[in-house]
Amino acid sequence: MELQIAILLHDIRSAHNVGSIFRTADAAGVARAYLSGYTPKPVDRFGRPQKEIAKTALGAETFLPWEYRASPDAIIAKLKRLGWEIVGVEQDTHAIDYRKFKMRKPTLFIFGNEVRGLSKALRAKCDALTEIPMYGRKESLNVSVAAGIVLFRAMDSC
Repeated sequence: MELQIAILLHDIRSAHNVGSIFRTADAAGVARAYLSGYTPKPVDRFGRPQKEIAKTALGAETFLPWEYRASPDAIIAKLKRLGWEIVGVEQDTHAIDYRKFKMRKPTLFIFGNEVRGLSKALRAKCDALTEIPMYGRKESLNVSVAAGIVLFRAMDSC
């Protein structure tokens, strides 16, 4: 079985972060992006490109397959039925260091809101949680930076 990676961006508020993650996801070989909640989509409801996403994605938003659902639940349930592992990227007492995580099957990585991260309810739907250890005074990274670190490390573990 080929080890594919997909991402789910839930309640990301910044279109610039979404565009940056699309660009990074394409560079890392991600197969598909899922968007949910109030995460901005690459096109508006009239099918017009979202300029803020296009500015940072630099075209990746036009060729990385993506789909939107209001709730992440259906996306997660569908991928679980297909045998995918669901991994939340969040600081949590149950999270393992991202450097110790090994992909064993197709994996969906979930990235959440820039301030609140992933809700407890969303974390509960995950098969595993992974985090990036923080060594400085700041307790978090920008979500697009965190996505790059986790996605490239995951590709190395395939």
